[in-house]
Amino acid sequence: MSPYFYSDAIFGTWVLSWFVASIWSRRTTARLPSSARLPDLALTVAGAGLIAYSARMRVMFGDDGAFTWGFPLAVDWLLTALLALGLAFTWWARLTLGDLWSSSVTRKEAHVVVRRGPYRLVRHPIYTGLIFALLALAVQIGRPAAVIGALLMATGFWAKARQEERFLSAELGEAYADFRRTTPMLIPFWPVRG
Repeated sequence: MSPYFYSDAIFGTWVLSWFVASIWSRRTTARLPSSARLPDLALTVAGAGLIAYSARMRVMFGDDGAFTWGFPLAVDWLLTALLALGLAFTWWARLTLGDLWSSSVTRKEAHVVVRRGPYRLVRHPIYTGLIFALLALAVQIGRPAAVIGALLMATGFWAKARQEERFLSAELGEAYADFRRTTPMLIPFWPVRG
């Protein structure tokens, strides 16, 4: 089995486990209107479509012209490991967040600012891990459309994170403002503007 097969299996398992875990969430007390999410959702869906199309081309045609670039086996395995590392980071964040997690921009009952685990490194570690994993997968797929898709998804996650920042700042006040002053948004150890 090729490293790409394992990347595909790891990502598929992550998607399934993520959806199954979605039932584990507190009651929502406030929510950003769905219409406000259209721009970031459009970017994310378009990016996912490009990645899925590129992955399908690789599966259909294999190593016979399905991709523009290829890598030695060791690099391919490294990309699989980086994908797994990024997805493990998302699960670390999800488990740390616990029942405060939501797929949409919400405030949960008895909402608190979580500052432990990966939230010590970045304010949005789930997006950080996903961006990292998707870029590794896109490079491994070996098609420019996959990389463009990953960049579109990264932009969509960044836009959603910005919406969450505004929403949670209004909902949680000084506690979230302090978190923003001391913790980078998406890139660990990135200087924070005060």
